[in-house]
Amino acid sequence: MVARRVARGRYRAFIAWLNEGRDLAADFAGYLGSGVLAPPPGDDEYQIIFRFRDTGTLAAWEHSASRRAWLARGAGLFEAPHEHRAIGLDRWFADANGQAPPRWKQAVAIWLAFFPVSLLFQLLAGSALATLPLVAKVLVSTLVLTPLMVFLFIPLSTRLLAPWLRGECTVREQLGRLLHLRQA
Repeated sequence: MVARRVARGRYRAFIAWLNEGRDLAADFAGYLGSGVLAPPPGDDEYQIIFRFRDTGTLAAWEHSASRRAWLARGAGLFEAPHEHRAIGLDRWFADANGQAPPRWKQAVAIWLAFFPVSLLFQLLAGSALATLPLVAKVLVSTLVLTPLMVFLFIPLSTRLLAPWLRGECTVREQLGRLLHLRQA
């Protein structure tokens, strides 16, 4: 995962550059996908996630000439990039120092992402899947929901709940912050 702050006035060029990088990465063996989390209102830091099969295929992408050329073309489009490597679920939650919140907080963050998405999926697709056998229903729902959760909703949940996960505020304070952002 790489976080990059868009340079002032360079939003369109940054997005075009970002999409170019995602297309380049897709051509590498072991590429599993990528995602972009747009910043919340009032922020300009984008979270860019590249997933590869293993550290070897990631290293091939990271040390490639095409990635170096792409990064060079991005000069001036962003400020202060920082990278975070995540291997396994605990690393999703780790801060820059490698410290992860307690497992129960991780479980709450995942559940807060998973429950509404699962509920919405059941509302939208439940009747279409109702006639399928149980194994087929579970297969279809997990095939649809897993990528959504991994690439979008769990990273979004962990980002929105970051102060609470790090122990910087209570649940009530974090909910107040999120509601305030939504109203702004």
